Amino acid sequence: MEATTGIKIPADNQAGTGHRQWFVMRDLSRSNAKLPAREMLREKNIRHFTPMVWLMATANGKRQPRLVPYIQDLIFVYDTREVIDPLVERIRTFQYRYLRNTWREPMTVRDREMERFIRAVESTQSPRYYTPEEITPDMRDRKIRIIGGPLDGYTGTLVTVRGSKHKRLLVEIPMLLAAAVEVEPEYIKLV
Repeated sequence: MEATTGIKIPADNQAGTGHRQWFVMRDLSRSNAKLPAREMLREKNIRHFTPMVWLMATANGKRQPRLVPYIQDLIFVYDTREVIDPLVERIRTFQYRYLRNTWREPMTVRDREMERFIRAVESTQSPRYYTPEEITPDMRDRKIRIIGGPLDGYTGTLVTVRGSKHKRLLVEIPMLLAAAVEVEPEYIKLV
C-alpha cells in the first residue's frame, strides 16, 4: 500500500523483499565523530544522500566555512534490507526511521521522488532547506514549469521569500523535507 504523500508504506513487509530502495535513516553519532554514517557508507560503496549546508564554524581559533548536515541525524540510504540490516545491528548509532503508528515499518521514499530531489539540490550551490512546518502558504507564490536548463521539465511552486532577489523552485519529499533551489528567470514559465 502506498500513501499519496510520497512515503512508501510497505505492505506485508515488502521492504524486506530484497529490492533496492531509498530508506530514511538516522545517524545518531556526534557531530565531531571520526566515522559518521555517511563516511562509513562511502567506504562500503553504499549509495546515500545527506542534505548538506555551508555554515561558519570555528576551528583552531579561525572562523571557516564548513559543510555540515542540514538535519544532524538525517541520511537517506539506497540499498536492500539485507545489506542495511547487518549495519544497523552492528552500529548502535545507525538506525532506521520508522513510520508512525506501525510496528517497526521502515520509512522509505519513492525512487523517482528521491532522484528528483537529489538532482534539484545538486543543480545549485546553495539550496535552502525547509522542514514541512517551516513552509507557510505565504511562501508559495504560484505554480511554475521549468523550460530549459539543468532542471528542464520540473514543475512545482515558485517560492517567494521577502527580501530575496532570487527565484527559487520548491522541490519536496512530502512530510520530510523541502529544498528551494535557484532557477534562472528565463527558464520559468507560469502554469
